[in-house]
Amino acid sequence: MRLAPSLHRVGNDIVAVYLVDAPEGVTVIDAGLAGQWKEFVAELDAMGRTLDDVRGVVLTHGDSDHIGFAERLRRDHGVPVFVHEADAARARGETSTKPEWGHVKLGATARFLWYAMRKNGLRTTPLTEVVPVHDGDVLDLPGSPAVIGLPGHSPGSIAIHVPAVDAVFVGDGLTTRHVLTGSTGPQPAPFTDDPAEALASLHRIADLGAAWVLPGHGSPWHGGVEQAVADVERAAAASGA
Repeated sequence: MRLAPSLHRVGNDIVAVYLVDAPEGVTVIDAGLAGQWKEFVAELDAMGRTLDDVRGVVLTHGDSDHIGFAERLRRDHGVPVFVHEADAARARGETSTKPEWGHVKLGATARFLWYAMRKNGLRTTPLTEVVPVHDGDVLDLPGSPAVIGLPGHSPGSIAIHVPAVDAVFVGDGLTTRHVLTGSTGPQPAPFTDDPAEALASLHRIADLGAAWVLPGHGSPWHGGVEQAVADVERAAAASGA
């Protein structure tokens, strides 16, 4: 799905993968679920690209529904995978956490779990090798993605700012569709290790001025990052978080 010139999405509002298309190649932001591989290759083809054009995968964090086909790209196609050092062990499958689920609605939760199962979410291959990144890094990849530390959802969660496409990719730093309740609009994401820290971290991106805010779950937000962060704060306050 083409969102804007040089900006594409694979997947849907349940789990999303993003592609930045630049003259020098393609940068992939998150790798979704393993079973989204065919959709990913089809999107590359629609862009006039191939797997040989993919220069790197940048992970917003190391959870299984974001690393999906990353190891396949790394192992079979030599594509480096970048992740914050604090989430490297999580991306390699060496550590994990079990945060509280919080409020759930049966229909929305069932849809999320069913989609994850259909897309091989229960058979995710961990990364064997990663390239560690840190807050403030600007990566030598198409679009020159800049790393902004966004701890809270996980210790190594990051936002990825790509001014060339006027976008900030936030992973699970926030969501625009809560996978457990189905509620829409910018709000705190579920399965977060430290909700208070995650909310505070959003101030690090509020002044970026990016029009697009692109979460791992939910609709792309084109109302500006400042408004998205304000909406998340209001949603958190309303829920007592």
